[in-house]
Amino acid sequence: MSTAVVVATLALAGCSVGGASSQGDADAGYSQSQPAEESAAGDSAVDDSAAGALESAREVITTGYATITVESPADAASDAARIVETAGGRVDARTEYAPTDGDAGSASLTLRVPSAKLNATIETLKELGEVEEISLSTEDVTTEVQDLDARITALRSSVNRLTDLLATAKDTKVLIELETAITERQGDLESMEAQQRYYADQVSMATIDLRLVSEADAPVDTPNTFVSGLGTGWDSFVAFISGLLVVVGVLIPWVIFVGVLALVLWFFIRRAIRRSSARSATVPATPAAPVVTTDRNVDAQ
Repeated sequence: MSTAVVVATLALAGCSVGGASSQGDADAGYSQSQPAEESAAGDSAVDDSAAGALESAREVITTGYATITVESPADAASDAARIVETAGGRVDARTEYAPTDGDAGSASLTLRVPSAKLNATIETLKELGEVEEISLSTEDVTTEVQDLDARITALRSSVNRLTDLLATAKDTKVLIELETAITERQGDLESMEAQQRYYADQVSMATIDLRLVSEADAPVDTPNTFVSGLGTGWDSFVAFISGLLVVVGVLIPWVIFVGVLALVLWFFIRRAIRRSSARSATVPATPAAPVVTTDRNVDAQ
């Protein structure tokens, strides 16, 4: 087998991979433009079964987060894990915080829920306590998945053809070129298959970040009546007094320390003043020099 044949084979293999990608892009573009054309025509009926099949063929990644106020975050975290596992999901991460400052602690969980059971699972999770916040978002990756599938199919065919050529090659140079090409394509194929597994996992399992908090950490409800306003005012007053007591407790040791330091300084300063006064009292007074007066009139006489 000549080198030219190998080069031609490698070129055809590369073209087949690129052609599959282009064909996948074209098919994706056609599938996206077709609904617009049918809508513009306005005279074609939509088949419910076909629409259902198209909807089921969509590849959608769902993510979200939720905050729920519960009495005991630790117990609620265990209940949430049990609910998700019962639905066929799993807990990818779980963090619990011990109670501090009078609250009951908190917990954070990263939940992976089967997309088909997401709504039912969320409704069950809402029963854990009072829902403060919940949000879901979706990302359509149908085009990416279809393009990746086409690339993988073409690349597998290319690797198979090169493997068949490798089995019949006799020339050493040809063998080296074929092995190099197969190694490169096998690496690309494994990378694409890893991406394919990632998309499959993300599409089949929704990701929900759940935060469980106690009443102390729950968002404060805005008062809208006299009674609720009175309760909010009382809570604010109690919180102010509690904070003031904390500040006083922090300052008392410093006040005592500064007071003791000032007392010591005052003692030494007073002692120095007394010593200075005692020394001044024991020193004898120096006699004054006589004053000589002259009378100019007497001298003149």
